[in-house]
Amino acid sequence: MLALLRRISLTGWILIAMVTGVVVGYLDHSVWLDTDVGAMLQPLSSIFLRMIKSIVAPLVFSSLVVGIAGHGDDLKRVGRLAFRSILYFEIVTTVALAVGLCAVNLTRPGDGVHLSAAMDTTQVQQLSSAKPTLSSVLEHTVPASIVEAAARNEVLQIVFFAVLFAIALTQAKSGHKQTVLSFFEGLAEVMFKFTGLVMKFAPIGIGAAVAVTIGHSGLGVLGNLAKLVGTLYGALVVFVLAALLPVALIFRIPLGEFWRHVKEPWLIAFSTASSEAALPLAMENMERFGVPKRIVSFVLPTGYSFNLDGSTLYLAVASIFVAQAAGVELTLGNQILMMLTLMLTSKGVAAVPRASLVILSGTLSTFHLPLEGVAVILGVDALMDMARTSINLLGNCLASAAMARWEGVWGEGG
Repeated sequence: MLALLRRISLTGWILIAMVTGVVVGYLDHSVWLDTDVGAMLQPLSSIFLRMIKSIVAPLVFSSLVVGIAGHGDDLKRVGRLAFRSILYFEIVTTVALAVGLCAVNLTRPGDGVHLSAAMDTTQVQQLSSAKPTLSSVLEHTVPASIVEAAARNEVLQIVFFAVLFAIALTQAKSGHKQTVLSFFEGLAEVMFKFTGLVMKFAPIGIGAAVAVTIGHSGLGVLGNLAKLVGTLYGALVVFVLAALLPVALIFRIPLGEFWRHVKEPWLIAFSTASSEAALPLAMENMERFGVPKRIVSFVLPTGYSFNLDGSTLYLAVASIFVAQAAGVELTLGNQILMMLTLMLTSKGVAAVPRASLVILSGTLSTFHLPLEGVAVILGVDALMDMARTSINLLGNCLASAAMARWEGVWGEGG
């Protein structure tokens, strides 16, 4: 029996944990269990996410420094990769917005929803307090303190500082450069080993997270918002087939092999609704897939700020849903203007659960739509967060593979 259990892969244990979490959560919600199981299991989920978040800053920083400074002094490669990556990100996120806009106008999930039925003004006020703009996002990119950025896991700020640090390192004296570079190479290697240890705890943390969610909301969490959730899931499927699949075919990405390497981090992203939780394993697996480290260490962290396909599509669906629920018929021009606003402000979406709601609140305020719509969406946001976060992960992994093909370095080491 012990030998059989050892043969079960990490993916298998995660699936087992998710099913177990659903059963335990259902029993807890149905009051079949006398104790508050959710409160008992919440620390296990929190511990897992804390362990993961402790990895992000040192891993991203060391990987970027090694990826940029460790491959010669040819900074033109870095500039070219950055330009191509941003161009790719903008094209794909624009497609995501278009798919979301078409889907929500086709199904009209907001019709018949009464905003006054589920108002939570306290949560709405908290979410609407942050109203991101293009200027605030650009300013937020530059850290006032790298220590503070690392403590808060501000990935974009860490990327900005690491890129400048690596460029400065390439200009340092040879001996000093090698000393610092060797330190970061060692740090990156240790952090990947650290990730392996943390992943052994993943099934426990994920199972607890699922049990807490189901225990709190119940299996009938969708309620009268099932159509909204269905619209999002359907739109994400269309996006994968209409955008990501053609990208994979254009750049000649072997689909079976790609999925084999991305399925475990995809499951982690789906079950925890946190891109951060899946980032370390995704970086490691994409390197195994054949994407050079310098591509992975630049594209994946940067993509979590500029290429959140699932979150961008969700914002398009959610914002029009609120307008429909409020009985406000937006013209095509207003909808396009709203999508342009989302395209800019969504670049500041952090790769953590529920961050998209902040962007949504700011957009609704800009277009004078009722913020009560955010409170309505909160009831089913956990299920939608899982879907959009997993697509964020899938899109960024594909982006790293596509950039490796575009750069002509597929399968090269380093």
